[in-house]
Amino acid sequence: MAWKWPWRGRAATRTARGEAPCQTKMATGLVALHVDQRASWIARDYSTLAREGFMRNPVAHRFVRLISEAASTVPLLLYEGKTEHETHPLLDLLTEPQAGLDGTAFFERLYGNLLISGNAYIERLDLPSGRSELHLLRPERVTVETDADGWPVGLTYRSGASARFIATTGPAAPGLHLKLFHPLDDHYGFPPLEAALMALDIHNAAGAWNKALLDNSARPSGALVYAPKDGGNLTDEQFERLKAELEEGYTGAAGAGRPLLLEGGLDWKAMGYSPQDMDFIEAKNGAARDIALAFGVPPMLLGIPGDNTYANYAEANRAFYRLTVLPLMARTARAFSLWLGPLYGGDLRLEHDLDRLEGLSIEREALWRRISQAQFLTDDEKREAVGYQPLHERRLP
Repeated sequence: MAWKWPWRGRAATRTARGEAPCQTKMATGLVALHVDQRASWIARDYSTLAREGFMRNPVAHRFVRLISEAASTVPLLLYEGKTEHETHPLLDLLTEPQAGLDGTAFFERLYGNLLISGNAYIERLDLPSGRSELHLLRPERVTVETDADGWPVGLTYRSGASARFIATTGPAAPGLHLKLFHPLDDHYGFPPLEAALMALDIHNAAGAWNKALLDNSARPSGALVYAPKDGGNLTDEQFERLKAELEEGYTGAAGAGRPLLLEGGLDWKAMGYSPQDMDFIEAKNGAARDIALAFGVPPMLLGIPGDNTYANYAEANRAFYRLTVLPLMARTARAFSLWLGPLYGGDLRLEHDLDRLEGLSIEREALWRRISQAQFLTDDEKREAVGYQPLHERRLP
């Protein structure tokens, strides 16, 4: 409950400098000045979104982790036509993109960059040993470079005072730029976290307001009004004593519930809404649901109340994989196939092993049951219908 009398500080300063004190007129009434202020929103750059969204907001943090971890743990399969390669240098590269970093951690960071910035930048390095490595580039350090006609041709990566160009077009291009759809920009992607910016700010502001309210003994803002009947005024000693008592005895969690003794014409006037008046809990839940909507995650998966779209958790989980995780995985696999496939020759194609997705196990079991009961199909046709090679085309290990 920090408060002060503003004219006293200015008068004391002028007196200390030897100047004539300002003349003030004392009034026994209370004048409240309310100034309208427009809402302020956080910046939209990558660093601010990462700090205010992923690092400070638990809802956005969990959604980014949920999507990136679900998509990165699904193994990749390599096909050449209809033939599946169980071992291949391309699979080795994606299993260990660089020394000390496995493929799961690499793709988790890649999907995290996409969700927070809308862009993911990858550079392929060919080492003297003949081995290749894949490196993720920090989005805020990368700039898309274009030719004279405005078409993107490469990336400029800046680290400190150094900068280097990485081509993204042409045969064996060392750079790859993945981006999400942006309706107003041809060169950069639009992140889901930015679409949830208003809800993110509301959720963070609600948390900060609640923390400040708790630090102030859960009392709303107000004013201590002094209106003596005889028209007098508080002396400097009375003013300092009252200020010290309020700051030391009635602020913070330790002062919660202590009675405030008012005397000599003092009165407390509340000047703010209580949490009940603000519908505080529903405001936070509503903001959390908007963040979930932007990321494509059913709020039921995080236990956010107010979402009755799905009948149960299992149904919400299947919708999460079908509508959010699988499209993100599919577009990434196609981009890597077009980028890395020509380096190894042949018609190479990367696909994810959907049989390893636990979230879709119920659908997979239902498909296997229907196929196994189809008496008009041969064994090879049944295997092909569920995504496996016919027995006569299987390679021996």
